[in-house]
Amino acid sequence: MHSDFSLALLRWFAANGRELPWRQTRDPYPIWLSEIILQQTRVQQGYDYWERFMRRWPTIELLAQASEDEVLREWQGLGYYSRARNLHAAARQVVALGGFPHSMEGIKSLKGVGDYTAAAIGSFAFGLPAAVVDGNVYRVLARHFGISTPINSTEGKHEFAALAQSLLPISPNDQTTNTPNDQTSNTKIADYNQAIMDFGAVQCTPSSPHCQTCPLVESCVAFREGRVGELPVKLRKLSIKTRHLTYIYIRCNGCVALHRRGSGDIWQGLWEPYLLEGEPLPNFDGHLTLLRKGVKHVLTHRILMADLYLLECNSKSALPEGYQWVAEADLDQYGVPRLVEMLFDLVGRS
Repeated sequence: MHSDFSLALLRWFAANGRELPWRQTRDPYPIWLSEIILQQTRVQQGYDYWERFMRRWPTIELLAQASEDEVLREWQGLGYYSRARNLHAAARQVVALGGFPHSMEGIKSLKGVGDYTAAAIGSFAFGLPAAVVDGNVYRVLARHFGISTPINSTEGKHEFAALAQSLLPISPNDQTTNTPNDQTSNTKIADYNQAIMDFGAVQCTPSSPHCQTCPLVESCVAFREGRVGELPVKLRKLSIKTRHLTYIYIRCNGCVALHRRGSGDIWQGLWEPYLLEGEPLPNFDGHLTLLRKGVKHVLTHRILMADLYLLECNSKSALPEGYQWVAEADLDQYGVPRLVEMLFDLVGRS
């Protein structure tokens, strides 16, 4: 039963798999880079960022030598900026180690690398017998095997991880191996992991899956029982909080007031102009212009509602603690959140 499932996916993948540049190599650097970028990011959008990073930093040693600000600037627009900070920190870890670790434990020791990413790197680069379990895999397995356990519950995570591991196209004796396998096994493991992810992304999609042309339709429990739209099951999400922000782009004699966001909140390490949150506008010396009111910006567990202003001043007044004057011509050197980038676009820069 399980072997038929795996073989059917491999046959489907041979005919329908997506051609992506990081799949044409066993070098762990471009593979790892793609996996970090594609966390919470669609392939179409992530592809351009991957190419941009590879052009600027073609080796992990060069990425490790970059500053965090440079990395954040290249990442701008992708969101979830902790990924960029972790990427940079992990690059420095790898260089300090003398190269990428070859075991699952070693790979998971890298900053920002969890079970899924470690399995992807381990299987794609080194042929380790580790099953990937991402949103696509949860969906394919839940539907095909008719599993109603919530995928974001502790029980569900264990159940799906065990099932995914049992489906790898390798012999039982290799299941616990933590060292690279031979080239044949390497290719089968990598192809299978890529196959099930692509199958979920292309065939067994979240909505309107292509069941009529599915090679697994005859053995699919969800299709047989009319539950395709019900699976996978996910526990109710956390409540979404709304925050109200006021950004003021303070311009004076070719300079702009900026500060770097601290830890413990959204956009850690990124730069932003003068910010008020839950406070009324103070009296300013200068000409204040409302550029846009009530801009909605949605994050994972927050909705941001922002009012965006431009303040033109004739003289530089004392700035609040943490803020500094930055040459307006140099703003492109600072990594900023997408919301702030929108403000920059509205202001227009001389």
